[in-house]
Amino acid sequence: MSQTIAMTRAVSPTIADCELSFVQRQAIDFDRADQQHRSYEKALAACGCRVYRLPPAVDQPDAVFVEDTALVLDEIAVMMRPGAATRRTETTSVADTLHTWRPLSWITAPATLDGGDVLRVGNTLYVGRSARSNDEGRRQLDEIVRPFGYRVVSVTFVGCLHLKSAVTLVTPDTLLIDTLRIEPTQFEGMRLVQVPPEEHAAANALAIGGRVLVAAGFPGTYERLDSLGFETVSVENDELAKAEGGLTCCSLIFES
Repeated sequence: MSQTIAMTRAVSPTIADCELSFVQRQAIDFDRADQQHRSYEKALAACGCRVYRLPPAVDQPDAVFVEDTALVLDEIAVMMRPGAATRRTETTSVADTLHTWRPLSWITAPATLDGGDVLRVGNTLYVGRSARSNDEGRRQLDEIVRPFGYRVVSVTFVGCLHLKSAVTLVTPDTLLIDTLRIEPTQFEGMRLVQVPPEEHAAANALAIGGRVLVAAGFPGTYERLDSLGFETVSVENDELAKAEGGLTCCSLIFES
């Protein structure tokens, strides 16, 4: 019987040294970030996931953002080559664990590709053009996944780190989207729920177990989702947001 796995990793005590691209560096309260992350894991468990914690990585500031290290599909796991050179050592321990569930393929130099830039909608993999993911990364991903019936579609966005900072999947045919950062016509045929213009970060939501996890502090987004019949769950994430982290960033979710 299959089970939904949510692979996570504890917040590193060196989180203050994280990579940043679009936000100014602020003091990060490690204890509060750790508490919020543990609450996030509890929310995943409440949504039916088996939470599997990877070994701690105290010397890797961004290691809590495990989504960037891999793309887990039904047939295969693709190990990423993160665009930030300081993050490339994070993939080893993830691969050591993932290989028990999936055969592995690897994105290799000179390619770069972050998992946060890959949005799966059925058999389509939308891949963002970002500073962390280059053309060769998208080409290699297409070469790896095409034999399994997937297609890779490149999309553009502005003003944020990853594609999934601007758009996430909340049902198989519905996207939560920040139309100020990404042109919605790139997702033809999808139902779109727009976040309010002042709630950019709310576009990074996590649909799991029939519910939608949304970062706390975005009432307009909650109202829009609730009015459409979504069951929403508020998750505090403001400390990791200082490290450019969102809700999808902090887990790798797949069926065992």
